Amino acid sequence: MEAMINLILQFGDLNKQQIEFLLSKVEMLEFKKHEYLSEAGKIPRYVAFVVEGVFRFCYYNNKSEEITNYFVDEGNFVVDNEKFESQMAASEYVQAVTDCKVLVFNKKDWDEISNTIVGWEMMKAKMVKKCLTLAMERRSPLISEDATTRYLSFIKAFPNLINRIPLSYVASYLGVTQQSLSRIRRSIH
Repeated sequence: MEAMINLILQFGDLNKQQIEFLLSKVEMLEFKKHEYLSEAGKIPRYVAFVVEGVFRFCYYNNKSEEITNYFVDEGNFVVDNEKFESQMAASEYVQAVTDCKVLVFNKKDWDEISNTIVGWEMMKAKMVKKCLTLAMERRSPLISEDATTRYLSFIKAFPNLINRIPLSYVASYLGVTQQSLSRIRRSIH
């Protein structure tokens, strides 16, 4: 809980009562490896803060191939924010890559926080902006580079993930086959 509060406080000030109110709305949940925090076609139920574990955003393309779009690990919020806020069906999955522990807020409580804590909307907007910026920074170099450079960029962006997630997800994220990724890894190590 302390890590989540410390992260939130980077985006604005909360007094002791506001922090206590926030913590009264949070619930600890566990997701086993491969379980979904959010599923395509369903309305996302939670804003979650990752205490332990790794999630990935993924979808299926028009050839029914699974594409990994992004990873979220400890110390970060994970949510399909646009769909959660508008309560619309998600277009991608948020899946646990490892066993995960998360602190979650449901929509009712999340809205109640907004209606109770003065300045929360601005803090929330800053958090979302930072998450989107980070996602873009981690993602954008991957588009124009060759596969080896993309892999090295991935290691730099997600240094703690390489030994924790299946290589098939890494390959999908990088847009290469598993065989290509194995060749790249052999040539580097």
